[in-house]
Formats: sequence, C-alpha cells, structure tokens
Amino acid sequence: MDQKSSILARLLLPLIFVGSHSLVSNQTMAQEKNNIKEETDPVSRIFEPREFVGTSNVPLKYRLLKPLDYRPGKKYPLILFLHGAGERGDDNLVTLKHAAMDLADVKRREQYPCYVVVPQCPKEQKWSDVDWSKASSEQPKTASVSLQSAKELIDEMVETAGVEKNRIYITGLSMGGYGTWDAIARYEGFFAAAAPICGGGDPKMVGKFSRLPIWCFHGEADSVVKVLRSREMIDALQAIGSPVKYTEYPGVNHDSWTATYANPDFYQWLFSQQKN
Repeated sequence: MDQKSSILARLLLPLIFVGSHSLVSNQTMAQEKNNIKEETDPVSRIFEPREFVGTSNVPLKYRLLKPLDYRPGKKYPLILFLHGAGERGDDNLVTLKHAAMDLADVKRREQYPCYVVVPQCPKEQKWSDVDWSKASSEQPKTASVSLQSAKELIDEMVETAGVEKNRIYITGLSMGGYGTWDAIARYEGFFAAAAPICGGGDPKMVGKFSRLPIWCFHGEADSVVKVLRSREMIDALQAIGSPVKYTEYPGVNHDSWTATYANPDFYQWLFSQQKN
C-alpha cells in the first residue's frame, strides 16, 4: 500500500466503525421498541406468544389466550381464529390487529371463559391453497401446511390442555374466511360451529357441513372479496335445508369483521353451540 492509500485508510476507519455501530444501535433500538410495545400493550400481554411444530416440521407461531381464572382439571371451549392475508409473516404480534381486543374483553371472558388460539400463517402461504382471483373456488385436495399445523395444534390441546372437544369453534376473516370454509369441509364433524367472515369456499362441498351451525358475514360493497363468494355458499347451503345464518352489511366494504366481533349476540350464539 502506498503512502497516499495508507493515509486514506486511516481516515476512513473511524467512519466505517461509526457506521457499523450506528447500524447495530438502530437494530437494537428497533428490537427494544418492539419489546416495550409488547410489554405495555395489554392485549399482547395476555395473548401468550408460542410456537408449535407438527408433522410438517415447519414451525407454526401462534398466540394463546387462556381462560380467565383458569382451573386445572376443568375443560373449556376453544376458539380457533384465522387472520387475514395482511397479518402473515413471522411477527405474531401483528395477528392481534383484528378481533383480539374483542376476544380479550374482560367482561366477555368472565361470561365465556375459553381458550383462544391465533396461529400465524407464514408469508406467501395461505390457510387454503385456492386462487383468490377466480370467481369461485374448488376445494384443494390437501390441506395447506399452515391449516394442517393449526389443526394438529388443536388436537394436541384437546389431549393435554383441558379443551372441551364438543365446543371447538372456528372463525376467520378474509383469507381466514377462506380457511374457515376449507376447514369445516376438510375436518368434517370436528367443529361445533363456524363463523366465516368475508371469505369464500367450494359450494360443491356444503353437504359435508350442512348441519353444522354456521353464521356467515360479508360486506355488501366488499371490493376485495366479492360478496358473491359468501352468497353462493349460503345459497348452496339453503338449497339443501341448512339452518345457516347470514348477515350482509349494507354499504360496507371489506371490513365486515369489526362489527361482527363487537356484537354481543355473536358470542351468545357461538357459545350456545355444542356437538351432541
């Protein structure tokens, strides 16, 4: 190295060090900020972060809300909540963006003590491997990896966590609405009730869950998942005599879940359902 290059290297060394130190500090600060948010946010504190590995060997991150005043030996109902496409990834704090505050309401938890399981679908994956761009869906031959892992998680909880297996409920919004329709067709007889919100399914599969208590919700003006997707499922179910319930919100776009999860009548209906 010539003298000029040596001088230049000595001048740049402190700048390189400072730049690297700044990058590390920013990353650390960002992590600390996330930790602080999680520690201070009341909803995230009571939804415990956990991870499950099923037969796929792909880790499934999830959040778990335990029954209020949990008592060992007592069995409790369970709600499986499937989030939408925007909450996919590996930061399962974002899965609490919708519905969690309503599900964690203290008065509601006192009235309806239960488990709430909120699994997180990895980025670019789906609860149901269907093509959202198509006008209608066909039931995939196999479950998506994420949905199958979620089902295996619930199976394990039934065996080890005091879950009342006759009162396992499923609900989901948007992508989770698709997953809800998929799950009740795929795992016939497993759930006690289902509440798909602004999703879609395969109308040819309705015979598999025609007697299952279902309350479906959709916004009449939904520009993301067309309301036709829910209407065709309801029409198919009603055609075979299903007692399905359907609420269509006039003038509402994609967010048909806020009003649904805030509605006391929804929980009264849900928790009154159980398998014989």
